[in-house]
Amino acid sequence: MERVYHILGFLLLALGLPPCTTKRFHDVLGSERHPGFTREHNPLPGWSSDENDWNEKLYPVWNLGDARWENSWKGGRVQAVLTSDSPALLGSNITFVVNLVFPRCQKEDANGDIVYEKNCRNESGLSPDPYVYNWSKDGVWGNDMDQSQHVFPDGRPFPQPHRWKKWNFIYIFHTHGQYFQKLGRCSARVSINTSSLTLGPQVMEVTIYRRHGRAYLPIAQVKDVYVVTDQIPVFVTMFQKNDRNSSDETFLRDLPIVFDVLIHDPSHFLNNSAIYYKWNFGDNTGLFISNNHTSNHTYVLNGTFNLNLTVQAAVPRPCPSPLSTPSLGLAGDNSLELSQISDESCQIYRFGYFKATITIVDGILEVNIIQITDVPMPGAQPDNSLVDFTVAFRGTIPTEVCTIIADPTCQTTQNVVCSPVDVDEMRLLSMRRAFNGPGTYCVNFTLQDDASLALTSTLISIPGKDTAFPLRMAHGALISLSCLAIIVTVIAALMYKKHKKYRPIENHSGHVIKSKGLHACLHHTKAAIFPGNHEKNPLLQDKRGIP
Repeated sequence: MERVYHILGFLLLALGLPPCTTKRFHDVLGSERHPGFTREHNPLPGWSSDENDWNEKLYPVWNLGDARWENSWKGGRVQAVLTSDSPALLGSNITFVVNLVFPRCQKEDANGDIVYEKNCRNESGLSPDPYVYNWSKDGVWGNDMDQSQHVFPDGRPFPQPHRWKKWNFIYIFHTHGQYFQKLGRCSARVSINTSSLTLGPQVMEVTIYRRHGRAYLPIAQVKDVYVVTDQIPVFVTMFQKNDRNSSDETFLRDLPIVFDVLIHDPSHFLNNSAIYYKWNFGDNTGLFISNNHTSNHTYVLNGTFNLNLTVQAAVPRPCPSPLSTPSLGLAGDNSLELSQISDESCQIYRFGYFKATITIVDGILEVNIIQITDVPMPGAQPDNSLVDFTVAFRGTIPTEVCTIIADPTCQTTQNVVCSPVDVDEMRLLSMRRAFNGPGTYCVNFTLQDDASLALTSTLISIPGKDTAFPLRMAHGALISLSCLAIIVTVIAALMYKKHKKYRPIENHSGHVIKSKGLHACLHHTKAAIFPGNHEKNPLLQDKRGIP
């Protein structure tokens, strides 16, 4: 009999007919192998080997370019968008999310059916039928007498009916030579623990099927690259009061820079870890070690400095069996270390690194209004009052000064004036500004040069012509923080026009996270008005000359 089978096989080959073969998951999924692909993988909990057989009768397989894709969905093609929270630290969980994007005017309703959006016109105009697919009234799908079609591609049965009644899509995730299948609606989510994954870039592929009578049709395929790393993904933001543009990595001398370390840990793998930050600011001030993710540092010299940060996390984990204790070696700056502590628990050490080169220059460090005086008018002009302001500053000489005059709530801008700076021998600025009638005004002065921007604000009261009291500072000139919102917005708009060129945001380890455009300017301006590092309040500090 065995000889007969061999003869039949040779005859099939001679006639050019392919032998009857059953497709396996790896034949259907992952036809494109990324560099470094190997069939040897550690098993993922809850996942299955792609050596399993694929039920092609229930789940037909179409190659790319097959004309049947064009008719797999009413009204056009369905697109799938695959995202993940990569990069993932080895040992943490990584989550993948697939979202289906339906053709124009289509959406999924609360019952899981696909319907047309009201008053939405596509290429065919308004549809008289509200449903694209009315699956909830599909008698075939709801008939529980025959469960032979209610199975996944590998033959495993669907969950209990009450759980999958509104789930009309089948998602098959595939990575590391293994697959995971689940029912879902227009979105599906899967999480994997990375302890068994290989370090480096990996590929996740997803194939989506929809219900079609007693079988299923493929509607979309998508893939994405994710990264598993043994180094903590570290990002650092840098901010300094009066710095005009932190995205250029140029900061001011004699003002503290705030460094804020952001650790990418979406699965909270490091929540119970002891984390330490070791700073070397590159200016021969030595090492600074802290368990606080925020650090301040002031450079007192101009120049270029190389900043280095090492983040260490001690992650608690169960100790290995005493019968199989591994050889661990000495502790040091290795990406993976295991040490035993007194309470018989163990730790894995993970490290992250950040480097940056920053430039320190001179800039405007501080600005204060020191005198406000009323300008006598030669004639009776009650609707136009002139006021002289004297402003003192510390640091480099500014190139331009802008004045913003707003209503008492600082919500409505009334006048904005920008002009070159005229500085006297005592490094004081004298500015004359006009006010339209009596009342209380919110006044802001902003001084700037190529590298810095500093400001000060106050409230003043302009008396009427019959008032016995002259010009005075309103309510002690203390402006509440909420009242400065309009000032922040106006200054941001002015600076955006003058400083449009920003370097792009770089969200990867080893580079500063940078802000762009109006958002960056608004952030800087807010911080300049609302200092958070115990520096002097920029409001009026010297009341000389004010009655």
